[in-house]
Amino acid sequence: MSPDRNTLDALRIERTDKPRGRSAAVVVVAVVAILAAAAGLIGWRSRTEAAVVRTMVVRAAAGGGEATLLNASGYVTARRMATVSSKVTGKVVEVLIEEGMRVEADQVLARVDSSNVEMSRRLAEAQLEAARAARGETQANLEQAEREAKRIAGLVQRNSGTQVELDRAETEVKSLRARLERQAADVAVCEREMALWDQQLADTIIRAPFSGIVTTKNAQPGEMISPMSVGGFTRTGICTIVDMSSLEIEVDVSESYINRVRPEQPAEVTLDSYPGWVIPAKVIAIIPTADRQKATVKVRVGFEQLDPRILPDMSVKVAFQKADAEAAPGTNVQVPKAAVRQNGGRDVVWVVREERLERRAVTLGPAAGDEVAIVAGLSEGERIVVTGPDNLAEGAAVVEAQP
Repeated sequence: MSPDRNTLDALRIERTDKPRGRSAAVVVVAVVAILAAAAGLIGWRSRTEAAVVRTMVVRAAAGGGEATLLNASGYVTARRMATVSSKVTGKVVEVLIEEGMRVEADQVLARVDSSNVEMSRRLAEAQLEAARAARGETQANLEQAEREAKRIAGLVQRNSGTQVELDRAETEVKSLRARLERQAADVAVCEREMALWDQQLADTIIRAPFSGIVTTKNAQPGEMISPMSVGGFTRTGICTIVDMSSLEIEVDVSESYINRVRPEQPAEVTLDSYPGWVIPAKVIAIIPTADRQKATVKVRVGFEQLDPRILPDMSVKVAFQKADAEAAPGTNVQVPKAAVRQNGGRDVVWVVREERLERRAVTLGPAAGDEVAIVAGLSEGERIVVTGPDNLAEGAAVVEAQP
């Protein structure tokens, strides 16, 4: 049975414009809320995911930059330095020095046991006295024989003596003269033996070869010492002496930049121990050979004036200067090597501007220790990233690491 038309009309739902407008407004509000939430989430994630880095402000290179041709690092060395040892092997009985003590040339530093040498010297002295006494006895006998021969010769002339007696007397004289010459030689041998033992006795006293400062003390009384390395507990030196007036600097300069260095060239030296103290210096010599392993050339740099604060083996930085103080291109800023990274086959640094990263391609100059000069691409006063994550990106936010 089919329902009538009136029944179907009663079941129909009437749709008006007013409910349709309210539903559209709800949808728009929901979309705006979703977009605002997404933007807030993105901002929150961007803030919480900012890279933690350490930064620094780019500074001018050592030496003011304008007159600096090249920067290099090296060490303070002494041209006169010696580990003092004994000429003989023996037991140390006395050490008269300590570290830091100043000693003069020929000053006694230590003594080695000399008892055996002294006994041998006394024996040689007794032998010398015996040789001299024997020579004196022979000299007296020779004089007596010469008088006897002279007397017999007179008797022969007066026909009161025989020729046999005269020959016997003259033979005795010649024999005594030969014996006297041999005994004189024996005395000379004994005297030279005495000189030998005197020298060996002097060798048991260890003296300073030159004036300087004792930097190390290597032996104590009771230890054995030898001029040669024999192993075991035998020492090869008493102490090390450094002539502080011979201090200079040895620098390894890259072959690529050795053409910027010449003898008598002025330089400025900065000790790592005293970074604010600039010391005037000059190039002494360029050693005419290269190190094939390191591709460097050794340069000797001398101090214009020495100071007690300068000590051997201190690490230094040397800024080679131009005599006319002209600007050296590309060496006006200096940054740590850790700040330079590789990106796309180029050297880059990350510059921080308003807490955002900016990738900057740079051209490197000569390196000096842990730092490198920037030839182009960076200016003094800019802030760069020294250490941070490897996945830094252009425009990424950064925050300074807490010390």
